[in-house]
Amino acid sequence: MIGRIVRSADFERVLGRPSRARSNHFAVHHLSARPSMPAKVLSTAERELSTGDAQQVHSPVDELPPDACWLGVVVPKRHAKRSVTRSLLKRQIRAAFDQQPSLPPGLWVVRLRSPFDRKLFPSASSEALRAAARDELMQLVSRVLNSRSKP
Repeated sequence: MIGRIVRSADFERVLGRPSRARSNHFAVHHLSARPSMPAKVLSTAERELSTGDAQQVHSPVDELPPDACWLGVVVPKRHAKRSVTRSLLKRQIRAAFDQQPSLPPGLWVVRLRSPFDRKLFPSASSEALRAAARDELMQLVSRVLNSRSKP
């Protein structure tokens, strides 16, 4: 299972690194680290409640092991004007990475670096756009995995 990067500090850390692989429309960045923890602690964990019994501090249910992968997706409006297109591309990115169990652990960010040509893909959510994005992402992910295996 791949977690999601949600904190802007994590996006900045990963995007500050050079891209690991590029295609015509996408770039992949990687950082061998875990996501940063939120700075604020829940108020019930730091003091006793008036109900008497002390609160037990539990770990979050969705906490992933240290060797897990976290994925962040950046699809800016300047490259995909329609929200339908941005959503389609985000789903395709997540699907391409969910199918790869052999990714090295750490933080991964995939960003759209140039728009798809609207003359070739006039519909915001067409099967042609979906297939083109899927094919390009699968090639990009395989390139990332192949570059990792080379010395």
